[in-house]
Amino acid sequence: MSEFVSSLLAGAAAGMSVDIALYPIDTLKTRAQSVEGFWKAGGFTGVYRGLSAAVVGSAPGAALFFSVYDSVKRGGSGVFGDGASLHMAAAAMGEAAACLARVPTENVKQKMQAGLFGSMRETVSAIHSTQGARGFYAGYGTTLMREIPFSFIQFPLWEAMKAMRARSAERPVTAIEGALFGSIAGGFSAAVTTPLDVAKTRQMLDVAGETYVGMVPTLRKIYAEEGASALFAGVYPRVTWITIGGFVFFGAYETVKRKLSGDGGEGAAKF
Repeated sequence: MSEFVSSLLAGAAAGMSVDIALYPIDTLKTRAQSVEGFWKAGGFTGVYRGLSAAVVGSAPGAALFFSVYDSVKRGGSGVFGDGASLHMAAAAMGEAAACLARVPTENVKQKMQAGLFGSMRETVSAIHSTQGARGFYAGYGTTLMREIPFSFIQFPLWEAMKAMRARSAERPVTAIEGALFGSIAGGFSAAVTTPLDVAKTRQMLDVAGETYVGMVPTLRKIYAEEGASALFAGVYPRVTWITIGGFVFFGAYETVKRKLSGDGGEGAAKF
């Protein structure tokens, strides 16, 4: 199987694993970041609301990310050099591709998580009737501006930890080690980029698309009206979700890709 196809399928498996396993934590994070506040947005009830939309977008989004990420990492050294610069460029391009699939379903999912609509069909109809097709991409720019800094931190850190471990152990890292390093890198990145995630959530929950427009104006509005603490709303469930999710995500990716690539299934995830 080609490297491209194995990356595509491994990424899809990783995305599905995380979104299904940890969906309730993501719901709590969304509700904490909503303008209504955690309890009015639903509290601890109906934490699987919107899961259907997440399932639709998780596999294509993760598949697009890793197929582009690995392709750039394999062939981009002549343009971007080696090391962190190559990993940052690969991550940025991967996120730009992934967001094309991720943002529309994220819009539907988050509106359902916050209790604005009761079903995926109702949510899709409401978005289309109020904002047209562009409504499904509300927050695309902010999502991308959240994901790129996140990936700039997470992926070079993940790759660096794997490289250090491989050198010290004098062998390729195992899938478990890759998963652990992904968990650490993801949790740190999640904490740092929480304000951008809050801005993205507010834009996606703005059904009319008139209150929160643009990343910088949204951040300024939240800060001016609610204070600095509001920019870190949901930071604990976000860090928890991405720390645990990072372990599941990178573990699934490393394992599935190794099996698809015929690496023997002995636990050594090469990179």
